[in-house]
Amino acid sequence: MTTQTKPIEAYSLPTPNGQKVHVMLEELGVPWTYHRIDISKGEQFKPEFLAISPNNKIPAIVDPEGPGGAPISVFESGAILKYLAQKFGKFYPTDARAQVKVDEWLFWQVGGFGPMLGQNNHFSVYAPEKIPYAIKRYSEETLRLFKVLDTQLKDKDFIAGDISIADFAAIGWAQSWERYGATKADYPHVHAWLDRMAARPATVRGLEYGKA
Repeated sequence: MTTQTKPIEAYSLPTPNGQKVHVMLEELGVPWTYHRIDISKGEQFKPEFLAISPNNKIPAIVDPEGPGGAPISVFESGAILKYLAQKFGKFYPTDARAQVKVDEWLFWQVGGFGPMLGQNNHFSVYAPEKIPYAIKRYSEETLRLFKVLDTQLKDKDFIAGDISIADFAAIGWAQSWERYGATKADYPHVHAWLDRMAARPATVRGLEYGKA
């Protein structure tokens, strides 16, 4: 595995998207430094953060030992996970067919399982006006996506077979299953997977990082 001498700088928060990167860095066991970006104070719009995250969203990283030894910044959680996995040669397979499976489920999460659950949470909890159509639409889509995940995990310990960045991408969102009504009775394979993930100390550390 590639040796990291200088800490990777993570600009983040302990949100489901930020937790993906925290979990990955803890699972890799590489040195890293946490920089809290307080979105309640608008810190995500500061020029120095926009220089590394032009979409003004967390998380973003700066690797001082990037390709060729020069620093590199990476934004978007899925891109960060894949960058780190390929750099350190862990949690991403070398077989081309297996890579496709991990990529499918990584993109499933960043394109659906995160955004749809986020919209559900927004319209159900934070929206100043309760719009029944929006609440129904995103609640139903959330449970559909949990069912997709449950079906995928029916005969697997982890989402793409072996533990991978696909699991790290999904765990931060899936752990809030109670909020979305994804019961153990209806989604038993998801809950068995959650138990397996909770048995990984590095994953637990990553999920908790920054909360204090």
